[in-house]
Amino acid sequence: MAAAHEQLEEKRTRMPLGGRAAIVIGASGGIGREIALHLAEKGARVVVHYSSSQHSAEEVASIINNSSSSSDGVRAIACKANVSEPSQVAQLFDTAEQAFGPLHIMVNSAGVLDPKYLTLAQTSDEDWDRIFNVNCKGAFLCSREAAKRVVRGGGGRIINLSSSIVGLARPGFGAYAASKAAVEMMTRILAQELRGTNITANCVAPGPVATDMFYAGKSDAAIEVGVKSSPFERLGKVEDVAPLVAFLASDQGEWINAQVVRVNGGQV
Repeated sequence: MAAAHEQLEEKRTRMPLGGRAAIVIGASGGIGREIALHLAEKGARVVVHYSSSQHSAEEVASIINNSSSSSDGVRAIACKANVSEPSQVAQLFDTAEQAFGPLHIMVNSAGVLDPKYLTLAQTSDEDWDRIFNVNCKGAFLCSREAAKRVVRGGGGRIINLSSSIVGLARPGFGAYAASKAAVEMMTRILAQELRGTNITANCVAPGPVATDMFYAGKSDAAIEVGVKSSPFERLGKVEDVAPLVAFLASDQGEWINAQVVRVNGGQV
């Protein structure tokens, strides 16, 4: 029995992310969901974060746990937090460490977009603050917490999701694009500040991806613009993004640091 357990452990640690603990912020749906599933497939133990969609997050955790052998034990848990509240972010990371030990990977894929696509002149203070609280302040709080925690695990990866909209100055996306541009610069500076810690910090910036967030509030004509913006003349898929995140999270990605990697089929 002991020999079988040792063989299982050896097999798991041979996987690209075997034995590593990860938090995926905003993992109850869309790109974050696929990232959580992909990291788990590569061997990571995953905290599936959600802010409101408890059922969806628990479903993701259940898929991961049901795909594992009984000897693996619990390999994923769902955990709620408001990422714009420092105390809740700290508690989220505490829960992750209590469940899986030292943290190695933090992926922040949480994001909100104003479905009304207002111009900056039409954008209210409340809309601006809501978008920045999640997209920018949330990324800052999670990155700050990860910078303190990941080093305890001997180093690892901080990966923030931005957006290729940053390269497009497109009307109606002012607050969203500004929040994501801030995340990109913050992540690049964080990478420089973390030198000597064996932690890398990078951004992944998808183009239009076929998720509920992309479709919300868009007319057929606006969706077609997203389709035609790529030389492939299709929307991205969540499966186009998750493998890159897993690669950056692995040992093979250790020489990629302080970068913004745009995943958009050539849109930008």
